[in-house]
Amino acid sequence: MSKNKFSLSDFLCKFYVYILLFVMYAPILLLIVYSFTDTKIIGKWGGFSLHLYKALFRDKEIMQAFANTFLVAVSSAVVSTILGTLGAIGIFYSGKRSKAFLEGLSNIPVMNAEIVTALSLTILFVFCGITFNFTTLLIGHVVLTIPFVVLSVRPKLMQMDPNIYEAALDLGATPSKALREVIVPEILPGVFSGFILSITLSLDDYIITAFTRDTAFQTLSTYVYGVTSKKGTLPPSLRALTTVITLIALVILIIVNIKSSKEKEK
Repeated sequence: MSKNKFSLSDFLCKFYVYILLFVMYAPILLLIVYSFTDTKIIGKWGGFSLHLYKALFRDKEIMQAFANTFLVAVSSAVVSTILGTLGAIGIFYSGKRSKAFLEGLSNIPVMNAEIVTALSLTILFVFCGITFNFTTLLIGHVVLTIPFVVLSVRPKLMQMDPNIYEAALDLGATPSKALREVIVPEILPGVFSGFILSITLSLDDYIITAFTRDTAFQTLSTYVYGVTSKKGTLPPSLRALTTVITLIALVILIIVNIKSSKEKEK
């Protein structure tokens, strides 16, 4: 059978994927296009302009929310990556019964509704008499992202030769040294993927942020919700912010793909 022969099933599959991608990215592309025109109404082109970007970077409230968002995202990602990696290693080297129990336990937050996690944390903080502040917000984001780090690291542990750790111990390495110099380098791609995933989830989160933050501490999600609920429309400068965030995500994605390609070549 010729490889160039038309296949209806392949065509329909590709058509479905392209339609799905178009539906997903069309709203983002629309905001990006209209971020380069000074108009309050999307659909009415007012000529090419960078006014919205100037207004964005001059808006102290948006810039503060932007900085707060990245501070929370990076901080929670670092903590989640460390704890999640150690947790994944601990689960991997546990006994059969403990391993099955811990794996199931670590999957519960992934399957659980985010609102349930947010409410549980809120009730816990109130019960313990803890004032809502940056620490409670950080704990909420860490609870949200740790399971995804475990899920990212676990496949790399399964691909790793289980005997190399014991071999390192037999050769005189201490457990901590074997962990640092043998296991961690082997699972580093999974750790990096978990870190990036943690940042992405934290940047995108609204529910846990709204329930665990100090009301004076604004992130992008809470700021956008607050502004749109008051004014009923999206402020024009936020279209420029959408473009900036999309470009940052695109750069990170390109870096990850380049890194993955180099690792495959090795």
